[in-house]
Amino acid sequence: MSELQTEIQKRRTFAIISHPDAGKTTLTEKLLLYGGAIHLAGSIKSRKTQRHAVSDWMEIEKQRGISVTSSVLQFDYAGCRVNILDTPGHQDFSEDTYRTLMAVDSAVMIIDVAKGVEAQTKKLFKVCKQRHIPIFTFVNKLDRYGKAPLELMEEIEDVLGIRSYPMNWPIGTDGHYKGIYHRETGKVELFSEDTSHGQEERESIIYDLNDPKAKETIGEDIYQALLDDIDLLDVAGEEWSMEKVNKGELTPMFFGSAMTNFGVRGFLEEYLRLAPPPQPRMSSDGLIQPDDEKFSGFVFKIQANMNPAHHDRLSFIRICSGKFERGMSVYHMQGGKSVKLAQPQQFLAQDRQIIDTAYPGDIVGLFDPGIFGIGDTLCMPSHKFKFADFPVFPPERFARVSAKDTMKRKQFVKGIMQLTQEGAVQLFQQAGAGMESYIVGTVGQLQFDVLEYRLKSEYNTEIVMNMQPFEVARWLRFKDNRPVTPEALRGADRGMFVYDMKERPVLLVSNEWALGWIQDNNPDLELFHVPPEKEDAEEDMK
Repeated sequence: MSELQTEIQKRRTFAIISHPDAGKTTLTEKLLLYGGAIHLAGSIKSRKTQRHAVSDWMEIEKQRGISVTSSVLQFDYAGCRVNILDTPGHQDFSEDTYRTLMAVDSAVMIIDVAKGVEAQTKKLFKVCKQRHIPIFTFVNKLDRYGKAPLELMEEIEDVLGIRSYPMNWPIGTDGHYKGIYHRETGKVELFSEDTSHGQEERESIIYDLNDPKAKETIGEDIYQALLDDIDLLDVAGEEWSMEKVNKGELTPMFFGSAMTNFGVRGFLEEYLRLAPPPQPRMSSDGLIQPDDEKFSGFVFKIQANMNPAHHDRLSFIRICSGKFERGMSVYHMQGGKSVKLAQPQQFLAQDRQIIDTAYPGDIVGLFDPGIFGIGDTLCMPSHKFKFADFPVFPPERFARVSAKDTMKRKQFVKGIMQLTQEGAVQLFQQAGAGMESYIVGTVGQLQFDVLEYRLKSEYNTEIVMNMQPFEVARWLRFKDNRPVTPEALRGADRGMFVYDMKERPVLLVSNEWALGWIQDNNPDLELFHVPPEKEDAEEDMK
């Protein structure tokens, strides 16, 4: 195999998806702990030690104990180069998570043993399934009272429509689990008491299933219940099929507790063994294979001020083919010109290092003077093409936002433009209004809180925010392509007529009924949930 093919086979690039508070960031931390990237894991909930998760770098995340941006983390383990994309669980940040899922080859779905399949998990699962991404399930919080494993398997099938294949099986009952039975090896792994509160690796002893010591340690009743469960799984459970896993039709299922390091190492090792290396990507020129010698990649995330002292802006690139080398010149399709990729970086949350080379599957951060946009394609000048477009989320909440202090308008405009380019908010200008304020659109309320917080902390600008009574936005186009203006539109005064940042006309209205009136009174008007040339992510997820 060539050097390129060898490196590709080592890569595993995945996102962790779940409902908020299912333990996503905690599991990410524990994988880093076992990967040797950190020596002491800081529990998200543990305020006594004032430790915060390595992957939550933004101050607001530390204060609230939630993730509001996707972080990129990399480490080596057992001959693999692992790229984890830790995503926000909160539904108000679905856009960031959705874009992140465009950049991965597989996903780990975390399910809370007590709560089962929750709303946001369902939404994100649909994105993965629609893209045929292999999904690995980690049932978390086994140290607490919860649903029976068989009940969870049934729920996954009924709610998500995917069959599961347990790779291991918990030994014990209701939060009092002693260990795990590994189905493939027939071994029983019993864990020692967790004395470090999950901050250090957990010791375990491995026995054969039929070893008398295993039976003695587990206890007669629990041992017999384990044998019965194994029997049931072997006779009535799903058959193992790697082909179905790769198509996203069967999910390998693991049981454990990220908080107490119960079953985490076994999960990591099995995941790396089974998960796919970097996969081909669809483009305007057909499928681009990872081992194509010509470099290509796309921007899936832009983040400003990861280092507040420098007001830097980084674009995150998923490498899709060829070898990346520091200082190389590539063609930026959307910009229509060659750019030099200087100072590429890789990450352990906010800790970064300059790198010289990277390969398909790797995520690289590039200093960006403001030339890249989300979804942009980078390729070689000798082979120009575009990767498939990123779908867009229609905004559902709107506010008029202006600078509290007019003397700070310059910082205000810079900050709000930056956050718009990141994809954190969508920005509109009201027709006929001055430049003193903008109309900001978001998917959820929490995005306004983050906008206000970041403008104050990163751009030293306080804002005045007035919520608007609109819940529906529609991009507008007349069938004969004549310009859409407030004067040309009957009933424009029933909502707010605005322009997006590319000066496309948009109408904001309070409800679908008002929209129906406008449609009836302008029969030659076409309405779009998102800009006409874009794909609607919400439709994608139905």
